[in-house]
Formats: sequence, C-alpha cells, structure tokens
Amino acid sequence: MRGTPPTPAQQPYTILVIDDDPTTRLLLRKTLKDLGYSVAVASHGAEGLAIATTAKPALIICDWMMPGLDGLEVCRQIKHDPDLSRIFFVLLTAKGELEDRIQGLDAGADEFLAKPIDPNELRARIQAGLRLYQLNQDLLKQKQLLEAELHEAAAYVRSLLPAPQDTPLKINYYFLPSSQLGGDCFDFFWVGDRYLVLYILDVSGHGLGAALPSVSVLNLLRNATSRHAGATVDYQHPAKVLEALNNGFQMSDQHDKYFTIWYGIYDCQTRLLTYASGGHPPALLVSPSDRTCSVQQLKTAGIPIGMFENMSFNEDSLQVPEHAVLYLFSDGIYEFETPSSTVWGLEAFADLLRHAHQQNRVPSLPALIRQVQQYAAPHTFGSDDVSLVQAQLHGC
Repeated sequence: MRGTPPTPAQQPYTILVIDDDPTTRLLLRKTLKDLGYSVAVASHGAEGLAIATTAKPALIICDWMMPGLDGLEVCRQIKHDPDLSRIFFVLLTAKGELEDRIQGLDAGADEFLAKPIDPNELRARIQAGLRLYQLNQDLLKQKQLLEAELHEAAAYVRSLLPAPQDTPLKINYYFLPSSQLGGDCFDFFWVGDRYLVLYILDVSGHGLGAALPSVSVLNLLRNATSRHAGATVDYQHPAKVLEALNNGFQMSDQHDKYFTIWYGIYDCQTRLLTYASGGHPPALLVSPSDRTCSVQQLKTAGIPIGMFENMSFNEDSLQVPEHAVLYLFSDGIYEFETPSSTVWGLEAFADLLRHAHQQNRVPSLPALIRQVQQYAAPHTFGSDDVSLVQAQLHGC
C-alpha cells in the first residue's frame, strides 16, 4: 500500500547505529535485527561517517555524547553531504531540555530517542522514520523522471531552432534558457530566393507552460508560409501576422499566457525591411562606417499578443544601408542586475553594440556575450531567458 513503509521482507532497510557504549550498541543491534532490519554498527563518530559513506543506510541512530565527533557534528556532516542528506537521522540522548532539542534540530536531526531506550518507542520511531525515508526516495525518483522528461522536451525545442546560416546571408544566434525550458523562441527562413522572414518571441513565464505556446507559434508560422498563396497568415505583411496571432492565441485559451513578438521580412533585392512588434523590445539595426556607427531602434506600437481580442497592429519599413547588421533579442540580454545593484538596460546594450562595430567589423556572438556578462552581478545573467540573433543584411 502506498505511503506504508515496505516490510523488511520486501526491502531490507539498513540501519546504522553509532554509539561509544558497547552495551547500547549490542542492545540496539539485537533489537533491530529481531525486527528484521540489516544493521551496521560504529563505535565512534568518524567510523560512523565512513560506514555511512559506503553503506548509505536508510536511517542512522547516533548517540549525542561521544568523544571526538559527537552526535551533533556527525549529524551536521551527514546532512551537508548531498549523497547522504536524505538519511533519516535519530539522535540518541539523555538530554530532555527544549534548548537541547532545538540545538539538535538546528544540526539537522529528524527525530530524538531518549535514554534509557524503550523497545516499543524504538520500534515506533524506526517505523515512522523509514516511512518518511521511503516517501523521500519516491519523491526523488519522481523528480528524476520529471527532469529526464524536461531534458527530452528541451532537446526537442532546441531541435526546432533554425541552423545558423552562412549563405546567402550570414545569420547566427545565442540561446540560453533560464531553466531547461524557457519561453523564448525565434526563427529565420527564406520564402523563395528573395524574402527572408525573421522573428523572435517571448512567452510570459518559464518552464513547460511557456515553452509549449512558443513552439505552437513557431510551427504555425512555418506551416503558414509553406503554403504561399493559400497561407492563413500573410507573411509579407507583419501587422497582419501579429493580428492573426493575436486572434489565435488569446490568454483565456492559453492558461493566461501571453507573449511579445518582433516580426520582420527582408527583401534582399530591394533591401527593404518591413517589421511590426507587439510589446517586444525593439530590434537594433547597426550601420557601421569608417568614422562612426549608428544604432537604430526598430519598433512599432503594439501590445503583447493575447491580451485583448480584435486588436490592430502597425508596421513600418526602411531601406537597409550597406553592411548593416540586425539584432533581434529578448529582454534577458539587457535586463539584469549590475554590481552596483542597478539594471543594465537597453541603452547600455545599444552602446555596447555601437562600440563593438567600430571600424566596420562584425563582432562574434561569443565575444559579445562575454562583454555583456562583464557588466552583470554574479549569478544574475541568465536568470531570465536570453536569446540573441545576429543577421548581416546585404543584397542578393
């Protein structure tokens, strides 16, 4: 029955007894063996730690007062070891004061057993401790299974991302989800030999609940453009694309999830870039030259997708200068805490791109990411999903 500890016949739990008193060791060993458990014994704390490391018992009964390593220190070391921390730890003690029990709990003890030992109390404490140990083991197995499934899902999401391109245009990207699964997604692909579609989106939240809508949008847009004239989404008009997405992905139907998006289409014959955005950070168009380097923010007015029905979106277009580089990104690339406890920000990221493109050179994405990370306080970069797409736009 689930929730009831297996009997010794079903699963011979190992119990480790650590006590410097040989009479207590003998008594506990005999009593526990009579109950059907496998028993290991140690006469001092250091020996007990060594046995625990190799035998990994389900439960430890350890005397509090021992020479050398006392029971509190043995407990601390057991609970600080990731491989041993789930062992149920019982402190054997003649101490009965509340302050003593608090001290034992602070060290990590799970239960106390008073001297002199009452056999019925010993039996009850052991059974209760092993039930909790088994529940902990079951939870660990479920956690491992869930992590394995999330790993498979994350590998699937990564497999959907486009491959970097060298021809006809050079396009590369950096992708770092804050957990195994994130809400960031992006794509770039050609429709015929003339039109390049690029977009990036960011679903609210993290994990599987955010990853599923982003994959749905990716598959929808790929399928729509593959049908050309019969497409349900008019890929050549970004505002229409956002309107269709907004009608199809309302929060009320997506577990209150919404997403931001930047969507553009580049005509490599006319060098015309047409784009629209729905609540997403602007794309940055970097136009380098020998003397100066301009960074232009490309954004249109529009709310995130899914918040309200029947919304209209705006689009804009511009002629792309020679040697220009387009950057699409999620806000994780610039919204992080600096060592001075301030948010780094979009303007700081734009300035970094401006300096990185001086003297008509295109920086590598690994070099850019290293520069960005230099401004982040420890363990803050990557706390949100980070996506960065770099597209070198020229004619065809």
